[in-house]
Amino acid sequence: MNLLTLNTGSSSVRLAAFGRGADGALARRADGHYVSGRHGPEELLRRFLDEHALRVPDVAAHRVVHGGERLQRPCLIDAAVEAEIERLIPLAPLHNPVALEWIRAARAVLGAGVPQVAVFDTAFYAALPEAARAYAIPARLAAKHGLRRFGFHGLAHEAMWRRWRALRPDIREGGRVISLQLGAGCSMTAIRDGRPLDTSMGFSPTEGLMMATRSGDVDPGLITYLQRHEGLTPAATEKLLNRESGLLGVAGEADMRALLAREDADAKLALEMYCRRARKYLGAYLALLGGADAVLFGGGVGENAPAVRERILAGMEWASIALDTRRNAAAAGTEARITCPNSHAQAWVIPVDEAAILAQAAAAVTANARIR
Repeated sequence: MNLLTLNTGSSSVRLAAFGRGADGALARRADGHYVSGRHGPEELLRRFLDEHALRVPDVAAHRVVHGGERLQRPCLIDAAVEAEIERLIPLAPLHNPVALEWIRAARAVLGAGVPQVAVFDTAFYAALPEAARAYAIPARLAAKHGLRRFGFHGLAHEAMWRRWRALRPDIREGGRVISLQLGAGCSMTAIRDGRPLDTSMGFSPTEGLMMATRSGDVDPGLITYLQRHEGLTPAATEKLLNRESGLLGVAGEADMRALLAREDADAKLALEMYCRRARKYLGAYLALLGGADAVLFGGGVGENAPAVRERILAGMEWASIALDTRRNAAAAGTEARITCPNSHAQAWVIPVDEAAILAQAAAAVTANARIR
């Protein structure tokens, strides 16, 4: 079986091709990373296939950010699944529309006969404890509208946890893990024995950590104040919180590399806010888990910004997390342990391989459906 994975973000897409090796295991054959905007999905997909001389795959697997209450496990995409992904656009306005574009582009390029599988970021958190998934709002409204904390970046957090399990098979199910996915979007997850107990993103991917253009946690009273005094519509409010806030809102710049190179007060404030919020969540999750066996960093910032990791972990010896500044500085885009040898809790940089999770899920779905 040949598999194509399509990992769409809000501003880029990562494509990968997998095939079965001699041992029957999935093996990566090609990778491609493209920035969205200049070229449409169909053109980019054709370019990827042509550049790597790939034939039409047997199945295509898509990362879909929001599956809601109904789509809680990987599944074949049919008209009903596609309609549900579209229905959920208001809950993930930066991502679900892009996923739909690529689903339709793949159908056009590969043909309607090639099965497509949706793998949902929210699925990892489908079984969050009730106290972690519920909001303190009237129960009747929560039930009527299906309002709960869904959690996002599930593929990334699952990939980090799986890699940690492979690194430390002596710790049952990985033990107590805190994973940080830091990129354009940012989230943290607390995991015990393979089960997510809490995560920073909630009803939408806007909740939680400060991000490139998303606000993260904001007092609801501030939002209603701005709506009254700035005359903001719901659509304008969503745009403000998702596209005009975060690092961009504070410092006028969403690129972490550029901010780290700046010396002005706005850049310094943005960085301090970003790392302070992550430290607060780290402290909360250490309390929730009763300590940690591992703190894992993934994503573009998490993997490539030693200065950010250092600010988040500095002075955490009280929690048995002793950062090795030399190892941390040397770890950029590569897997590495960044804590001292005597640190009880190990911190690692784990390059996130979401494509492998997509491929494994698609292979399982199609095998169950007896698709060859």
